[in-house]
Amino acid sequence: MSLMPLGSAEPVMGMPDGVLAWTTTRADGSYGLGSADPVGEVIERWARLQDGLASLRIDRLATAHQVHGAVVERHQGGWRGWLRLRGVDGHVTNTPGTALAVTIADCTPVFVAHPGGAVAALHAGWRGTAARILDVGFDALAAMGYPADECVVHLGPSICGACYEVGPEVLGAVYGVPAAGKGLLDVREVLHDHARRRGVNQIFPSSACTRCHADRFFSHRGGDSGRQLGVIALQSS
Repeated sequence: MSLMPLGSAEPVMGMPDGVLAWTTTRADGSYGLGSADPVGEVIERWARLQDGLASLRIDRLATAHQVHGAVVERHQGGWRGWLRLRGVDGHVTNTPGTALAVTIADCTPVFVAHPGGAVAALHAGWRGTAARILDVGFDALAAMGYPADECVVHLGPSICGACYEVGPEVLGAVYGVPAAGKGLLDVREVLHDHARRRGVNQIFPSSACTRCHADRFFSHRGGDSGRQLGVIALQSS
């Protein structure tokens, strides 16, 4: 495991050498550009993050305005600074010196790494999971020469199944079969199954629930406007 020392960051398990990955917590403050925090404070957090990455020779940070979809963008070199796309919920790269980040507050931050030098960060709520964003991420990595069955996957802090009651339309969309009524949904469990079906053997699900552990994490269902940040980066050699 590699972890960038950032406040009280939640560790990401199983990452290969040369990969930094972590999830921020409530103690680190909100990274949500639409949160209730003053804009200047939020932007200052992003600036400190970029400064910290730069000190590790990571000079590219790719993010996006997320829409709960399954679009995954590939990022190559040739640029520096903070990139913010629109309509994108996942990122992949095999370019050293590049960090990828997703904002979350009940949805699952999915961290994928291949020991050959490629990473992905995916934002997976129920809609993205139903749209198979993890498969889209695996396909993007495979097209770059990094097969899914050789990857490591960490499923970060998100709302747990016991806390997440949803309607039949959500259950039907996620599981692909009609549901008779409301039920509990464990998105991490579904993502775990999707990874297994792609032959992934190294899957590390976090035990942290954003709703149960509201003292540590922001939770949308808990009424928070704040957002955690899930970050994964390829260090320069």
